[in-house]
Parts: sequence; C-alpha cells; structure tokens
Amino acid sequence: MESMIMVEPGVRVYVNDINPSGNKTIIFLHGWPANYRLFEYQYNILPHMGYRCIGIDTRGFGNSDKPWSGYSYDRLANDLLQVIKALNLYNVTLLGHSTAGAVAVRYMARHNGFGVSKLVLCAAAAPSLVQRPNFPYGQKTEDIEKNFIQAAYKDRAKMLEEFGKIFFFKPISPPISDWLFQMGLQAAGYATIAISKDWITEELFNDLPKIYVPTLIMHGIHDQVVPYQLGVVQNQGIRNSKLITFENSGHGLFYDEMDKFNRELTHFAG
Repeated sequence: MESMIMVEPGVRVYVNDINPSGNKTIIFLHGWPANYRLFEYQYNILPHMGYRCIGIDTRGFGNSDKPWSGYSYDRLANDLLQVIKALNLYNVTLLGHSTAGAVAVRYMARHNGFGVSKLVLCAAAAPSLVQRPNFPYGQKTEDIEKNFIQAAYKDRAKMLEEFGKIFFFKPISPPISDWLFQMGLQAAGYATIAISKDWITEELFNDLPKIYVPTLIMHGIHDQVVPYQLGVVQNQGIRNSKLITFENSGHGLFYDEMDKFNRELTHFAG
C-alpha cells in the first residue's frame, strides 16, 4: 500500500507499507543517496514471515517531495515522527542504514523513541561520520568535501558511480551496480549535497546515551564508507546494545551477507 504523508505544510514523504496485515512491524530508513527500494532483498522475504515492512523515502529522495530545505537530522527525525503518528504505529522495530542510522539515533533522542520498542543500526553514520578532535575514527572532512560535495556539484552522476564502487565488499553484477546508481539519480542533486554537508556538521555523541530500547548494531568490517570502528563506538555508547560483526561485508551488508542480515534482523525483531 503506497501513500504520501504530509510531514509539514507543502512537504509529503512517500511510504510503501508492505503487508499491512503483518503482526510485527519494521520501519526501514534508507541510507544516502538511495530510497526505500534499497531493502528490496528484505521486502522479498520478511513479509512471508509475518512482518509488516514500512519503507520510507527521505524527503528529497525517491518518490518523496523534494523541497529546497529541511535536510538537518532534526528535521528528518521530525518527518519520521509525523509518519509514525499518521500510521498510528507503536511497538515497532526501527531500522536505519548509514545516514539514516544517524537519523534514527537522533529520533530516539529527540522524540524519546516515540512508537519504537527496538532499534537496529546497520552501518550507521553515528556518532560522527567525520574525524573530530578526540574522535579519530571516520572519514576526513576534506575527503567528504572533495569526493562527495564538490564532486556532486561538478558531476553528480560520476560521483554516484564512484560511490557504487566502494558500496559492496563482494563482487556484484553490473545490473546490481546500475540498480544502486539509478536510485541515486532519482534524488534531487541539492538534497544529495545537503545530506553530504550534514556529515560534517552533525554530531550525535550526546544522543547515544539517551537510547533506552534494545538495540542491534550490524556492521561490516570491510566498510569503506562508515568504518567498522563507528559500530564499536555505538555499542559502547548505547546501553543494552549488541554488536554483530559482518566478516564478509562492506557498506551494503544487507546484500553482501543477505541471509545473515535477514536472520539476525528477524531474530532480534522477534
């Protein structure tokens, strides 16, 4: 069931509610620069197991409206709150990948995890994607500016192509590479850039201790986008959390080790 939900005046986000009659609900938040289709290989399986899978396109991406502004983590967390309220959701498992993992962390802290009973962070860009004083992990700020922000201003298609080369660890088919590339192209260029700038300005060090629900952290040790050490830091900073290491995965662990990912997710979600 597809719908467009108003999250603020003049801005609607796209929601695909797969198997609405399922008795266990998982909200899927996609990472940059994709859309809800990123979890196709979970949607193919989990509804058969009784799960209701709700995929949301972040504003500016996929089928959602693409306003000029509103790409801070606070605003994106507010968007999620409006979707959860509009669909009258409660006792859900919230899953965030990459940047959306950071947004999920902000949601839990900013809105006290409204409606969420369990949290899943996979390759999450938290507490900071970039290195900072007293935080030596993550990307260098100058690399983000060069490889993503300036590259998107100059040739976004080429930037997306290069990003796709480091997304997975295992060899993939050319059509899968194109599948990821086309999702990136569907986003607005200015939204893609705005989120890239968030990586430099946004921090979630104070958000992690505010998470109280059981949390599953899944991270690939070969992740070239969000280094594995960030998963370790999340595990240290979130009480009642568990870190599952994916030995044969990069950033796209949900596809690199699809069976393990689906197994760990459903075991945790219950």
